[in-house]
Amino acid sequence: MKKKEKAGRALAVLELLKKRYPVPETMLVHENPWELLVATVLAAQCTDARVNTITPELFRRWPGPAELAEATQEELETVIRPTGFYHNKAKNLLGAAKRVTEVFGGEVPHTIAELVTLPGVARKTANVVLWGGFGINEGLAVDTHVKRLSFRLGLTEHTDPVRIEKDLMLLFPREEWGDVNHRLVWFGRDVCDARKPACGECELFSLCPRCGLKKGGD
Repeated sequence: MKKKEKAGRALAVLELLKKRYPVPETMLVHENPWELLVATVLAAQCTDARVNTITPELFRRWPGPAELAEATQEELETVIRPTGFYHNKAKNLLGAAKRVTEVFGGEVPHTIAELVTLPGVARKTANVVLWGGFGINEGLAVDTHVKRLSFRLGLTEHTDPVRIEKDLMLLFPREEWGDVNHRLVWFGRDVCDARKPACGECELFSLCPRCGLKKGGD
C-alpha cells in the first residue's frame, strides 16, 4: 500500500474513533503520574478493572515512591498478588520507587529516556505515563490491542511493537498519539476482539482490509 493511501486510511480511522470515543482516557484510576506508573506496571497481563481493585489499598499503605521504597518484597506481594506475576511486579515496583526517590528526587521523570531507566518500565509504559501523567506526546504506546488493530487495519506490516510505534507515529498527528492509544484500546475491547471480532457491528469495516484475520480470530 502506498504511504499516501495508508495515511488517508489512518486519518479516516481516527475520525470514526473520535465519534465513538469523543473523550478517551485510560481506565486505570490514578491521581498523579506515580500512581499511573504503578497501575500501568500492575496492568501487564491483568485487566484494568482488577488493578483498580488493588491500587486503593496499595496507595493507602504507600502513598508515594518514598513510602513504597521502604516496603518489603513480601509486604508488596501480599497486596498485589491478584494481579498475577506478582513477584516480578513487586521487585520492579520497589526498584522503581527507590530510583525515583534517590535519583529523581521523588518526582516521576518526564522523558522516555529517563523513564525507561526505571525497573519494569519499557516504552509502552513510558508513553502511557508521559501522556496520562504529563500531557506529553513523545511516542505512541503499543499494547496488545494497538498491535492487533494496527495490523488488521493495514496500518503496519510489522509485529514488533517498536516498529509498529514508528509506523503509527508517521501516520497520526503528534497531538493525537496519546488518544490514539486509548481509542484503539477501547475499540479492541469493545468491538475488535482478538478471537471473535464483531466485524458485522464495526464502523471501521469499510476501511479495514482485515489483514491476517482468519475465521474466528488472528
